[in-house]
Amino acid sequence: MAILLHSSFPVRNPSPQLAGKSSGLLAHAPKSQSFPLSNSNFSQVLSSTTQKPLPPKDSIFTLPNWRSGRTDPRSREVKINDAFLYLEYMVGKGHKPDVASATQLMYDLCKSNKLRKATRVMEMVVKASTIPDAASYTFLVNHLCRRGNVGHAMQLVETMEEYGYPTNTLTYNSLVRGLCMRGNLNKSLQFVEKLMQKGLIPNAFTYSILLEAAYKEKGVDEAMKLLDDMIAKGAKPNLVSHNVILTGLCKENRTEEAVQLFRDLPAKGFNPNVVSYNILLRSLCYEGRWDEANELLSEMVGEERAPSIVTYNILIGSLALKGRTDQALEVLDELFREGRFKPDAASYNPVLARLCKERKIDDVIMCLDQMSFRNCLPNEGTYNAIAVLCDDGAMVEEAFSIIKNLRNKNESSFHDFYRNVITSLCRKGNTYAAFRLLYQMTSCGFTPDSYTYSSLIRGLCLERMLGPAMDVFRAMEENGFRPDVDNYNALVLGLCKCGRTDLSFEVYEMMVEKGHMPNETTYTILVEGMIYEQEKEMAVGLLSELHVRRVVSRSTVERLTMQYDLETPLVHV
Repeated sequence: MAILLHSSFPVRNPSPQLAGKSSGLLAHAPKSQSFPLSNSNFSQVLSSTTQKPLPPKDSIFTLPNWRSGRTDPRSREVKINDAFLYLEYMVGKGHKPDVASATQLMYDLCKSNKLRKATRVMEMVVKASTIPDAASYTFLVNHLCRRGNVGHAMQLVETMEEYGYPTNTLTYNSLVRGLCMRGNLNKSLQFVEKLMQKGLIPNAFTYSILLEAAYKEKGVDEAMKLLDDMIAKGAKPNLVSHNVILTGLCKENRTEEAVQLFRDLPAKGFNPNVVSYNILLRSLCYEGRWDEANELLSEMVGEERAPSIVTYNILIGSLALKGRTDQALEVLDELFREGRFKPDAASYNPVLARLCKERKIDDVIMCLDQMSFRNCLPNEGTYNAIAVLCDDGAMVEEAFSIIKNLRNKNESSFHDFYRNVITSLCRKGNTYAAFRLLYQMTSCGFTPDSYTYSSLIRGLCLERMLGPAMDVFRAMEENGFRPDVDNYNALVLGLCKCGRTDLSFEVYEMMVEKGHMPNETTYTILVEGMIYEQEKEMAVGLLSELHVRRVVSRSTVERLTMQYDLETPLVHV
């Protein structure tokens, strides 16, 4: 464990030998690989369906009820998969699914993070000449984009349009947001231009998404220029667009300019709403300008500008940050007494973080007890707040004792709870605390699984601790746990995100040497890593060759081509 905590790894510029690495990948890639349509459970599901007569093709079939019976995660996962396989089989035979049950299956697959299967459900519904629920289609596109699967979302939209299902501006806005989330403003602007050529009219929210991307990627001055250009071209941004600029100014600590813009909004034809007030209030409070904050609060009357739970969370968070936890708790008590808003974990987490920073263990326990009494469930932020106790390594046992007490009040299993805590810490770049607490957890009988190890690898890469991330593999093997393809993929992805695609190819070679078969995800990550290092031509060549060797599917090639605007002919195999 000490190796993981203290070893370092220099981050250099990518190796000029990337081309050689990619050719090495092809040397290890199999000549041909088929893509199975389903898993081993398919025969079981198929046999159960053949025991009863199939309905006429014009009739509508319902899916097996995967929500009844045992509710433990494993049983539920098997049932959902069986329902998916049954849907796939019946649609393949030309039967039409019940839209309501198919839609519910799609939602549950999304909750289980089975996004490819969820997408497949939507595609099967339209291919069966059944009209899907419009809200579910928009939800799926939005969900894919928020999880970083923009290429899959674009592919789904194209499929839906091929089957005559129109795409509205709301759905296209999800795609624009997804592209912007990947830090590609120029590609997002080009995409909007293409939509306009197809006759789709961007709305005010489209412009707001682009403005937000502009200030995050290039600064608020660039966003203001973009807003002026939009207005000059006849666009009509709304209050949301101006709130985005207001946020950009505050993020760059240009509070005086933000105040001026806020006061100028009525002259521009917009009355500030509660969101506008909250944006400015946050800056004033976190700068300790309490008098101005109080003056702003006194203006928050009326339906459009009345304080929200976000307003109170801003007050609580800023008070806690400044060490005024007693006042922050008074605000929480006031919220509970009045009953207008129910405090949530986001309300308590800043107070907990401050109390942990001040090492006030009794107050931390009291605060958590209050949360429990008020039916306020802890979340990812709560675990990260408690992890502050691990900062100097002196109070790790106290932190674990608090975490263990939370587990006793939680309905999830011993294993699932601790795995969730470790994952939550790693996701927020709190990997040092994760390792400290993991040591305590393993002493109490917790055994890390593949998912836990992958979380640790991702967390280390997030903090650019690449050496320790690679050392995780040695630690896994020393403890009798053989790394699997998901662990390797986590490391390959982490290295690529750090701009070290050259090292990711070395990990790929190590993977093959140790007898692990890379999957399509492995190859996709490597191709995307090359694209992000501006080696598009090389990536295109590699992608085409991998497709010829049948280790990357046609669908993946189409998705990457669409997502990254690659100029590559699809080889028919």
